Amino acid sequence: MPTLLISLMKTIKRNYPVVDMGCAACAGRVEKTLNRQNGVLSASVNYALAMATIEYNPTETSPGILKKAIQEAGYDLVIETGDDVADEIEKVHREKYRHLKMHTFLAIALSVPIVAVGMIFMNMPYANYIMWALSTPVVFQLGKDFFVNAWKRFRRRSTNMDTLVALSTGIAYLFSVFNVLFPELWHSKGLHPHVYFETASVIIAFILLGRLLEEKAKGYTSSAMKKLIGLQPKTATVVNASGRQKVVPLSQVKVGDVLVVKPGEKIAVDGIVTEGSSCVNESMLSGEPLPIPKERSSRVFAGTINLKGSFHFKTEKIGAETMLAHIIRMVQDAQGSKLPVQKLVDKIASIFVPVIISISVLTFLFWIILDPVNGFTFGLQAMVTVLVIACPCALGLATPTAVVAGIGKSAERGILIRDAESLEITRKVNVVALDKTGTVTEGKPVLTDFVRANGYDRNKNEYCNRYGDEEDNGRVDNSNNEVDDIFYSIEKLSEHPLAEAVANYFAGSSQLVVDDFESITGKGVKGKVCGTTYYVGNRKFMSENNIAIEDGLTAAANRLTGELKTVIWFADKTKAVAIAGITDRIRDTSAKAVAALRSRGIDVCMLTGDNDATAREIASKTGIEHYKSEMSPHEKAAYIRQLQSEGKIVSMVGDGINDSVALAQSDLSIAMGGGSDIAMDVAGMTIVSSDLTKIPEAIRLSELTVRTIRQNLFWAFIYNLISVPVATGILYPVIGFLLSPAIAGAAMALSSISVVTNSIRLKVKKI
Repeated sequence: MPTLLISLMKTIKRNYPVVDMGCAACAGRVEKTLNRQNGVLSASVNYALAMATIEYNPTETSPGILKKAIQEAGYDLVIETGDDVADEIEKVHREKYRHLKMHTFLAIALSVPIVAVGMIFMNMPYANYIMWALSTPVVFQLGKDFFVNAWKRFRRRSTNMDTLVALSTGIAYLFSVFNVLFPELWHSKGLHPHVYFETASVIIAFILLGRLLEEKAKGYTSSAMKKLIGLQPKTATVVNASGRQKVVPLSQVKVGDVLVVKPGEKIAVDGIVTEGSSCVNESMLSGEPLPIPKERSSRVFAGTINLKGSFHFKTEKIGAETMLAHIIRMVQDAQGSKLPVQKLVDKIASIFVPVIISISVLTFLFWIILDPVNGFTFGLQAMVTVLVIACPCALGLATPTAVVAGIGKSAERGILIRDAESLEITRKVNVVALDKTGTVTEGKPVLTDFVRANGYDRNKNEYCNRYGDEEDNGRVDNSNNEVDDIFYSIEKLSEHPLAEAVANYFAGSSQLVVDDFESITGKGVKGKVCGTTYYVGNRKFMSENNIAIEDGLTAAANRLTGELKTVIWFADKTKAVAIAGITDRIRDTSAKAVAALRSRGIDVCMLTGDNDATAREIASKTGIEHYKSEMSPHEKAAYIRQLQSEGKIVSMVGDGINDSVALAQSDLSIAMGGGSDIAMDVAGMTIVSSDLTKIPEAIRLSELTVRTIRQNLFWAFIYNLISVPVATGILYPVIGFLLSPAIAGAAMALSSISVVTNSIRLKVKKI
């Protein structure tokens, strides 16, 4: 068992583009081939994205071995990495689309006169020879890929959609050539030798047109992924120690480098602003339209756009470690994942083509048996029609295109969904459990109140006269009240989270020289400014140092405590100078999100390790009916287990390492984007902007996506269930109707296009 666990810990999960897949059956064969390889734990192939998601043990196999296995199966796997490879793949796709477009229009242009001769001018001299001449380049030049791919599949004892097209058009063409060259054979039997050149040509033209439109539509479903990848800039401007700027490729940027960003430029990597200020458009990551102000100590992220102002920032994360890279990876993994129903569809698609070939042969034989006179002609037409009209592509595209579109739209809205199963289960959630700190609240202590004692609101010049000359006190800036400056200077040296709130509040104050700084654990800090000792800490710390406290400050402290705010005392060597009230503010969107969830009939509860009074106050202000306070991480997980045992589908929302156990236990785990990496790694969904109103959005998106999948599968199955029997000629004895192979080709193309188009509708739906 330990060996197995170690092995699993060392597995690698990557996405690799797959080349030369022609239909859903091809995706099934590639997936089966990968899953048979030693060392592969799981492999999933998404036909809509032409992407394989493979999890493997690098000690047992490698991308090179997997590539060779796929090549032996008749396809190819792109295992190279880097920006150049991504660009090269995109170039190949563009070239494929251009090639397909040219062949489609040429096939249509040649098919029109063939149809005209076959339908209208069939009695003109040499009509059959003209159609033969025009159809030959359509079938064997413009439709060459169908025959080449069908032969490749045949050599490897497999079939796909190309097999059906090659068989149907090849049989129609060869039979027509035979009838042109040997018409006497049919005349001697009193039969007219029919030709099907227009059928073969129109089938090729329609299927090429269908694939062209399908390729275009599939591009739309993955547009969100392309937008995300397009956010990555290629270069960055590095500032060296002497202040000189140099533009370098992004690959040369290292952690710790200082970069400069000018107005209108994309930010290259993640980092912290060290100099300057600006506003940044982060909508591409968070889905929030309003620009975010950035100043010293603010975090900036790769792919976001600097709107105005210029600033320097220090690089923290590069390459695959940036927030943008993390988002791209999550979206790629999610779009490549499959719902349980897709596995059933894949099995059907894998046996679909052989079944259709068998049906077509039986159809031909039945016609000959049942109608000895015209059975051969009608049977041949019915056989060709069955081969043409059957469409495994519609089945294969039904689920992945909807999943790709749904997850792509959620990414654009700042909601990252890890996999298709998380997307599917979101709509079933009936209990949402919220962590308090960093989820319902901002998770960042903020100074909201600062009350000075009487006599300490004088201007700074009087204060300096009391404690010495300005030139000797280490002053940097002369613009603020002296109390603010001293309080800021001492707290700036402290590492306590509450001290950071003070430092942020007084960020514009002057930095004074602090001597003999000392931190007393659990009580506070002290230090000397201009020879006077100052104390910052709790009430007990003040009492221990015999600090006098006036009634006004005591009353103010009691008021702040009643508001569930933490009070920090600031005193000189004899008397309390001021107090600060610090709190973790409730997010502006929390109450709105809770109301939206409850309006959908979803129970909302809050789980926190904080005290009962604080939990009760937060719950009351946000409209949360149920809460549990003073809970350990394992108690949170146990509470979720209890809800699950009652038949509830529970979603846990959290942001910290302490939430990871509860997140893992829940049916749907949601991490806040500003939280810990561990929480994001465990979660099935991440809200980049940490806005809780995104949860109702995600539920609505899940409902729309699953509804679209059901619609796609319904129409794909209905299409094949109705069209194949009609193609065999089952209606001919009843109403005399026999479906034309040309119409069958158009219907087959339309079935795939309709499925993809229905998925694209998700992109324009309002959430």
